[in-house]
Amino acid sequence: MQKEDNKTFYIENLGCSKNQVDAEVMMAVLEKEGWEYASDPDNAGLIIVNTCGFIEAAKTESIDTAISFRDIYPGKKILMAGCFAQRYGSTLLDKMPEIDGVFGNLNLQVVPEVAESIILGERPAILPLEGSSRPERKSLLSFPGSAYVKISEGCNHRCSYCAIPIIRGNLRSRAIDDIILEIKGLLKCGIVEINLIAQDLAALGTDKKKKDFIKLLGEVSKLEGKFWIRLLYIHPDFFPPELLDIIASEKRILPYFDIPFQHASASVLNNMGRNGSSSRYLDLVKTIRTKIPDSVIRSTFMVGFPGEKAAHRRELLEFLTEASLDWVGTFIYSREEDTRAYSMRGDLAHKFIQPIASKFKRKLELEQTKITEHQMDRFIGLDLDILIEEKVKSESMALGRAYIHAAEVDGSVVVLTDKAVPGEFLECRITGRNGIDLEAVPLNEL
Repeated sequence: MQKEDNKTFYIENLGCSKNQVDAEVMMAVLEKEGWEYASDPDNAGLIIVNTCGFIEAAKTESIDTAISFRDIYPGKKILMAGCFAQRYGSTLLDKMPEIDGVFGNLNLQVVPEVAESIILGERPAILPLEGSSRPERKSLLSFPGSAYVKISEGCNHRCSYCAIPIIRGNLRSRAIDDIILEIKGLLKCGIVEINLIAQDLAALGTDKKKKDFIKLLGEVSKLEGKFWIRLLYIHPDFFPPELLDIIASEKRILPYFDIPFQHASASVLNNMGRNGSSSRYLDLVKTIRTKIPDSVIRSTFMVGFPGEKAAHRRELLEFLTEASLDWVGTFIYSREEDTRAYSMRGDLAHKFIQPIASKFKRKLELEQTKITEHQMDRFIGLDLDILIEEKVKSESMALGRAYIHAAEVDGSVVVLTDKAVPGEFLECRITGRNGIDLEAVPLNEL
C-alpha cells in the first residue's frame, strides 16, 4: 500500500491537563517530522484520540469517542493514544475493529513512527519504554495566555483506588533547571499564566531523595515580569508548611490551593491508603486561611468507596459545611482492576452501592453550590486582575478568570466590555454574582 501524501493529523484530547500536555507534545513531535496539524477532523488524514483511563466513565468516553469518529469518518485512520491505550495495549485492537492503531504515553517521541505505519496500512500496538526528551511545544490547546507545565510524571503515593501508577508508572521528577527553562520560553511567547501540574507537586524530587518543590518556587520568584503561577494538586498528607510563607511573599504565586482531600472519615481515608482525618484536614484549611486570608481552596471528594457507611457520609457532609471550601468536585468510586481497592468489594456489592453513592453525590453538590455562592460574595466590590479567555460574539462582554478560578473546573468572570483582549490581564471591579459566576466592569470604564 502506498504512503498517503496528505500527512495531516487532528488530536481529540480527553481527560486531564496532564493529558493535554501530552497532546501538545505529540503535535510538536509530528510537526517536526513534516506532519501538518488540522484544527478540524474534516481536514485530517489521521485522527488521534488521546484517551483517559483513570475511571470507568473516562474509559467509556474514550471508547465512545473513537467509535463516533469511525462512524463519522469511515475512510480516515484512527489512532487511540494516551492513558487508556497505555493501560490496555493490543487488547484494544482485538476488541475494537474501529481503530487502526494503539500508542502508549511513556515515550511520545515515537508517535511519528506509529503514525507512518498506520498511514501505510499497518495496524500497530506500540507501548514504548519511558522517554526523557522534551520538545518545544509549538502550539497549545489551552485558553489564550495560559499554559500547563508538567513538573513530574507518575506517582509513588499508591492510593489504593488509583490506577495512575499502573498507567504512568513511578514518580519521575524533572530537573529544576529544565522546568525553569520551559517556563522562561512560555513567558517569552506571551504566556501570562503558568499552571504547574503533577499528581502531587510537593513530591517533586522525592524520587531522587530531594525536596525540590520549594526550591523550584524560589527559582520562579527570581523571574521577571507580570505573570501568574497557579499550583494544581498538592496531596493533603504531604502539604509543605513553608509553601505558605513563599506565597505570602511572592504575589505572582497565586494563593489558590488545589488539595484533593477525597474524604473526611479517617476510616475511609485509611482504606484509601491515606493518613488524613476530618480534624486534620480542617486544621490545614484553618492554617492556610489564617496565614493567607485571601486564599482560595479547591478540593475533590470520592463517594461510594468500599467500607463507606452512612456515618462516614454524614461526617463528610459535616466536613464540607465546616470547611466551607471555595470549589469542590465530586466523583463516584470506580472499581479499577489491579488496584488494591479492587478486591475490597465484589461486583454485586459494587452495583448495589452505586445508586446510594449517586444520591449522596447529588446531595454534596447541592450543598457545595450554596457554599460556593456564599464564598464568591466576598469578592464583590474588590478590584482584581482578570485574565481574559474569550470575547462573547455579538455582545459587549468577555469571559475571563480571576486568581480564584482555575481553567475549566471553576466558575468564571463575565466582564462587561467590548475592549477586552483574550490572553491579557484586565483590571476590573467585581460588581456582582450570578450563580457561581462573578460579574465585573473594567476600572478604566467606571
